[in-house]
Amino acid sequence: MSPQQQQQSPVPSPCISLCEMAPDTGLCRGCLRTIDEIVQWGSADDDYKRAVWAEIRRREADMEFR
Repeated sequence: MSPQQQQQSPVPSPCISLCEMAPDTGLCRGCLRTIDEIVQWGSADDDYKRAVWAEIRRREADMEFR
């Protein structure tokens, strides 16, 4: 898929229906989003959603090194 096609496609939700906030990190254990990111997702534009996905990937990488 070309970068242009990716930007035109809807950005999928990272939710995997494993919704539990971890008190030590403030992140959902399933999707690694903050509560603010979860609340804003439904009304957010695709640029915001892509930025959240980038942050999720960064968080995943950080967790692998712990």
